Amino acid sequence: MTPSAPSPGPLADSPRRPFLALLLACAGTFLSFLDATVTNLAVPPIADGFDASLTTVSWVATAYVIPFAALLAPAGPLADALGRARVFLIGVAVFTASSLLIALAPTLPLLLGARALQGLAAALLVPASLGLVLAEIPAERRRAAIGTWSAAGALAAAAGPALGGLVVEALDWRVLFCLNLPVGLWVLIAGRRLAAGEPRTGRLPDLAGGLLLALCVGSAVYGLTQGPDHGWSSAHVLAAAGVTVLAGLATALRALRHQRPALRLDLFRSRTFAVASGVSLAYGIALFTTMLLGVLFLTGAWDYSTLEAGLAMSPAALVTAVVGIGVGRLPAALPPRTLVAAGSALIASSTAVLALLVDTEPRFWTLWLPTGAVMGVGVGMATVGISGAAALSAPPQHFAAATGTVMAARQVGGALGIAATAVIIAEAAGTGAEPYAAVYWFATAVNLAAVVGGLALRVTAPPVPQPAASAPSAAPQSTSAAVRNLEGDQR
Repeated sequence: MTPSAPSPGPLADSPRRPFLALLLACAGTFLSFLDATVTNLAVPPIADGFDASLTTVSWVATAYVIPFAALLAPAGPLADALGRARVFLIGVAVFTASSLLIALAPTLPLLLGARALQGLAAALLVPASLGLVLAEIPAERRRAAIGTWSAAGALAAAAGPALGGLVVEALDWRVLFCLNLPVGLWVLIAGRRLAAGEPRTGRLPDLAGGLLLALCVGSAVYGLTQGPDHGWSSAHVLAAAGVTVLAGLATALRALRHQRPALRLDLFRSRTFAVASGVSLAYGIALFTTMLLGVLFLTGAWDYSTLEAGLAMSPAALVTAVVGIGVGRLPAALPPRTLVAAGSALIASSTAVLALLVDTEPRFWTLWLPTGAVMGVGVGMATVGISGAAALSAPPQHFAAATGTVMAARQVGGALGIAATAVIIAEAAGTGAEPYAAVYWFATAVNLAAVVGGLALRVTAPPVPQPAASAPSAAPQSTSAAVRNLEGDQR
């Protein structure tokens, strides 16, 4: 008897299936990005609890970021092959279990190990979540779905600093990680119905190539984050650079020769995808730079407490979330080129104003809040534009791979931005607010580069397999329809 695909579940043909897919994807993405921001405020109490130095405990953040960045790109093809819902739920399950391990960890090494496992799980669930949304949502509603999915991550960034400060001050740092448990369990229970109707879509991608790609990205992020502290000429930073180059070359060679590569180099044949990946790198540099610099400036120059700084950062992220949802629901579709170029220009204008006007005299209402609102609008527009251009320039069978690659570029850019921030503040001449102003000028220059990249975006239909005459493929047709909706006036 010939093996058959799994029988469809109760939601296989239900009109509720797209809504459930979007809801679960947003919940999982919210968890992963929340833990990327909320944990920074737990570092001092963790250091006190384990009697460790702040330098050592800073690995609580680094242990999450490195596997998250390293595995985003190879996790995408894995999700495309095994099924986006399945890989998404595996990621959520591991994320939830590792959150419990962190909350109960009796020693710092066990906590760091669980934190790295949590980063690995986040890398599995994030590209699978957007791939799941793009596969399940009808073409005419994908633009709104991408905006909502992007807004979930922005909302997590908004809630993270304030929520972390409140929980750490009122309760205990371990409670932060317990917050993930009820949401994770709900996603697992509800998501089983979604995975039941999803057949496997292919064989495993190149696992050895995936490990090489993870090693390349992970060593690059490690070197960039450790360079400012240990020196760019230190032995382990130079070793990380060497590993990055060698692993990158080996990954490219395997990608050219393997039938199911971990890194889909063929996606870069699309000019839109290649440009979107480059813009995502620049966007990551600027975004992570301004997020880190905001907290450093508010606590260092304006003497805000950590909780006050977190609350001051929240309005901009809330605006980002609102804009992300609103852009996707506009009656007239804005093309990705417009979203990315205009969004990056707004971010550049806000960082330029801050670079010109910041000083040690606090001006929250007249300077910080209005520039933060403008920045939030720009980030919301750019995020939706980059995600939409990259995902919809890829054929349906590679939705998750495209998402993972572009998000990996953003994470590498983020590591570069964090490193640049530390170097500029340490080396900039002047006192008071002058070093912070120098970093804001750097962010402005990077955002202007993103504007140029955004203007170069052209959405064109991706190459799709020719369907058999007797069994036309609905997925490629849906993607082409979505691309036509997004093209607007770019033809």
